Amino acid sequence: MKQLRLKVLTGLFLVAGILSWGAARLWDSVGTLPSVPIAAPIVLAVIAVILTATALSIRVRLKAQRERRPGAKGVEPLMAARAVVFGQASALVAALVAGMYGGTGVYLLGSLDVPARRDQALYAALAVAAGIGVIAAALFLERVCKLPEDDDKNQAPAA
Repeated sequence: MKQLRLKVLTGLFLVAGILSWGAARLWDSVGTLPSVPIAAPIVLAVIAVILTATALSIRVRLKAQRERRPGAKGVEPLMAARAVVFGQASALVAALVAGMYGGTGVYLLGSLDVPARRDQALYAALAVAAGIGVIAAALFLERVCKLPEDDDKNQAPAA
């Protein structure tokens, strides 16, 4: 399974941010800019908490399995793979969503004197922060589920 690359996530964030900024500018010149929902940062924060809880649970189970504790419940490889896929998908979507709200938030910075726009900029900033939290939790989950390197491949054959 390929690991997430921070460059890809950063690229998605930046492209989505630039496109969102341009769309917000165009939309505002034509009509009323759609609002940033208050639920956006909440949903992203919940996803980050779920990813972190999953990573911590798997880490504890793997540690118990390595220490060969009696009655330790192991981690099935398929479950770990599903968790990693969930984390990677969440990180990719979070990068896009955070970029989208980030671009909108940057556009709204020009009109912070209007109370409604100030609130929208705050919701956008919170959504970006929660999106970064999702990405961090997904990278942590991926790190927890990573298989240890095979030491036999790195050592030279015995003479």
